[in-house]
Amino acid sequence: MMIRRNIMAALLTATAMVGVNAAHAAEPSVFPTAPQEPSAITVAGKGDGQADDSDAIQQALDSARDKTGHGMVFLPSGTYRITRTLVVPPGVRIYGVGPTRPVILLGARTPGFQQGVSTMIVFGGGDQYRVGDVPVPVPTIVPRDKVVRDANSGTFYSAMSNVDIEIGAGNPAAAGVRFHMAQHAFLSHMEFRLGDGFAGVYQAGNIIENVHFQGGRYGIVTEKTSPAWQFTLIDSTFDGQRDAAIREHEVDLTLVNVAIRNTPVGIEVDRGYGDSLWGKDVRFENVSRAGVVISNENNVFTQIGFENALAKNSPVFARFRGSGRTVDGKGDAYKVASFSYGLMVPDLGHVGEYRTDAEIEALPALPARRAPAIRDLPPMQDWVNVRTLGIVGDGKADDTAAIQKAINAHPILYFPTGFYKVTDKLTLRPDSILIGLHPAITQLYIPDENPRHAGLGSVLPILESRKGGDNILSGLGLFTGRVNPRASALLWRSGEKSLVEDVKIMGGGGTPTADGKMLGTLTVHTGDPVTDHRLDAQYPSIWVTDGGGGTFADVWSPNSFAQAGFYISDTSTPGHVYEMSVEHHARNEFVLDNVQNWEFLAPQTEQEVGDGPDAVSLDIRNSKNLLFANYHGYRVTRTYAPEKSAVKLYNSSDIRFRNVHVNAESGYATCDDEGCGTFLRASKYPFDNAIEDVSRKLFVREREFAKLDIGAADRAIPAPTPSMAPVEKLEDGFWSISGAAVDAKGALYFIDRRFQRIHRWSEDKGLEIVRDQALDPVNLAVDASGHLLILSSLGPKAGVYSIDPEGPLDALTLIKPTPVRLASQKRTLLPVNWWNNGEFRDQLDHKSYEFTTLAEMFARDVGTPKAQEYVSPDGSLALPAFRVWQQGPIDHTGWRWSDGLNANGFVSGKMGERIFVTNASENMTYSGTIGKGGSLVDLKPFANRGGESVAVDGQGRVFVANGQIFVYGPDGAQKGRIDVPDRPLQILFGGPDKQTLFILTHHALYAAKP
Repeated sequence: MMIRRNIMAALLTATAMVGVNAAHAAEPSVFPTAPQEPSAITVAGKGDGQADDSDAIQQALDSARDKTGHGMVFLPSGTYRITRTLVVPPGVRIYGVGPTRPVILLGARTPGFQQGVSTMIVFGGGDQYRVGDVPVPVPTIVPRDKVVRDANSGTFYSAMSNVDIEIGAGNPAAAGVRFHMAQHAFLSHMEFRLGDGFAGVYQAGNIIENVHFQGGRYGIVTEKTSPAWQFTLIDSTFDGQRDAAIREHEVDLTLVNVAIRNTPVGIEVDRGYGDSLWGKDVRFENVSRAGVVISNENNVFTQIGFENALAKNSPVFARFRGSGRTVDGKGDAYKVASFSYGLMVPDLGHVGEYRTDAEIEALPALPARRAPAIRDLPPMQDWVNVRTLGIVGDGKADDTAAIQKAINAHPILYFPTGFYKVTDKLTLRPDSILIGLHPAITQLYIPDENPRHAGLGSVLPILESRKGGDNILSGLGLFTGRVNPRASALLWRSGEKSLVEDVKIMGGGGTPTADGKMLGTLTVHTGDPVTDHRLDAQYPSIWVTDGGGGTFADVWSPNSFAQAGFYISDTSTPGHVYEMSVEHHARNEFVLDNVQNWEFLAPQTEQEVGDGPDAVSLDIRNSKNLLFANYHGYRVTRTYAPEKSAVKLYNSSDIRFRNVHVNAESGYATCDDEGCGTFLRASKYPFDNAIEDVSRKLFVREREFAKLDIGAADRAIPAPTPSMAPVEKLEDGFWSISGAAVDAKGALYFIDRRFQRIHRWSEDKGLEIVRDQALDPVNLAVDASGHLLILSSLGPKAGVYSIDPEGPLDALTLIKPTPVRLASQKRTLLPVNWWNNGEFRDQLDHKSYEFTTLAEMFARDVGTPKAQEYVSPDGSLALPAFRVWQQGPIDHTGWRWSDGLNANGFVSGKMGERIFVTNASENMTYSGTIGKGGSLVDLKPFANRGGESVAVDGQGRVFVANGQIFVYGPDGAQKGRIDVPDRPLQILFGGPDKQTLFILTHHALYAAKP
């Protein structure tokens, strides 16, 4: 919930006049009195700025959670000195209450805050994967010996609002808040007075709104968020940071109406890293070195964009760390109407090229600051508590009539925590404002199998607004029940100034229910329409239509029972979407039909393995004049089903895509009998294409890019440069093939994993089935005797076995791992593609204050020798025994992951030989030398494309699969491209002459003769 008071202009004026070292009077409070919340815990500390209130605050935090695992803490006006880290349990929200904002103060020279990074407040997480131990404890706790689990991708709803943070002198290592959060978490209405401290926020997540940073080395320092998607900062300011206002990487940083002043650097992207950085209405004033420092040039993960940025006395707008080149401003004051750097896709059907686009014009002076992106809520004295109007909210009584009566009589209603049963539609007044403080435990819900919502009929929402209304919904949960075919959560016709913020559509993770039953009690994990309790059987959760518009911020819509999470139709009223998460639907996440004049900043989708294998992330029909910036289309790593395209366009035009990120990799922290740690994994099943124009039958294969403008509907699209070699389809009709190897005669062996089949293809016999036993084969290799070495996912730690493809069908040799032995004639098998990233574990060196780069982590990972290996029966091949992690139940149903299991296939070589591999987390192809124990050392970057596979022909040419197949000479110069009708996933040379390039896609096998 983000209640704001319009004090930003006054704050900016004051700091501009007197600087950051001025004495600060207590800020006005957005909660001048404590909301009427009987279950909230009020801190009973001294609040005099002298006594140590650490214990009092921590006791309140620890006792706040109710039986659902959520709660609220009220911190009254005062100054609360702390001497150690406060840990906020997951699901707990802290609100400052009273006439002035309370302050949490770290006193001067507090022990423990002088070295490394030490955080005053840590938002903690739960045991997401039920592993018991804490695999990666938070390293910034004071005292250091306390073990705390960090917030993670399952940590929802935690928040802090209307509380200021102050760091006293002599605490150079201090950071105010560690906020490594997932959905529906926020910081709002706060001021960080940092003095000589390290940062205000170290590790950010989800959304921060109306927060102001004064002083400090940095305002915000952050890496990738815990769920690995966007972080959005809105209506906030930075002033007087010593090094940079924001230092970050891979956090998908989205800025809206942010002012940065009196600092050397506005936003610094760490060395060796990129980011999807998008800024709208960002101001730079007195920023001496650069507005933004861009690192990792010519890498697809570097996507930098701004729209309507303003600058004064800031001569360099953008500085490139590696090359040293700059994009300079124009004059003392200037406007950057648009700026993009990264991989630019010229149009549908084309591949991208790296470019910088900048439109900069001089100004006589800077215009006034724009209005806040998130409008004010009304003052508390105008709120009417619904409990005083006969509304019960006990989860049992039918509150429908009482709520409608209250809406008719009062424009502003406050809902204390509770479950409010609704059995019919509630219609808002044009000026209705509905407010809650915690959407997990403040829900309006429809009971299961409610008669009004049963059977065939038109949509019947929980809440319906009137056309052109000036409405606000804030801090509420809406649940349409498990079995209610006519239900929708919100039918929205309100106007451009309307606001929906901090609203959760219940369903998916983090859903307390009124009946106390788990959400999945009545669900099934199929989309089968004949089942009684099927998915995809309600109207869209949020349906904006009939001229509706407005601002939607920090909204989470993951209800699998709905046909879509966010559906917009028949409107040209402008809409603004900030940090919206739409997930877990069986058919569509976002749908736009006949829509104009909307912008989506930091929209995120996720498709789960059970409910979303066929879901489309973004479906756009008959629409135009749209912007999508920092769009993240994610499929969970456990996904087993291919899907064609993340975005589908039907008869749509004039659409701007900025900073597109389509992926299916992740990481998690866990413990097993080998110890605790983090495992980083990549799926074989991200969307094959980022965008598909169904009307034109054209695709965008690039899954990471900075810019694409889809122009007018009648435009002519030039043909791409021609492919350097024709491609022939050999076979098709597969589920998803990979794990291929070639024998001495050039015959190709590969796996169709869904059906556990091992196929062979040769020129003389065509396609054959070699084996189809239920042994879960994943990757193949062929030893010197012509037998297959097979890596299987079956068993707790997976397994390896060998077969003679010409031998008896019931014959199998199980291979046990043995200690690594050096042998000059043995060939070592290594994954052709890797994925390595530093999720969950802080990568900041607390002495040098430098981050470990992706390239350094990749070199460390692949350069580590393995203790054991699997050796083929003839002794000619060795597969290193990569550590296998298991997610989920410790039985046959759990998912298993390792570098070998995750790979699309293997490459091989003898010790000391140089081979080529690709790293998807950098989109880079490397060469490296095979070392002892299956290590890969002396890595050298080869090409700034990669991710799926790489192969080398007899001429030394290097072929890289990355959307299409890119061909490089031995010197790394690109020689051409081979276009394939489907996305190539694994490539390798074979055939009788070893000059046939076999190309495996999900559903078909192709070949080329380059």
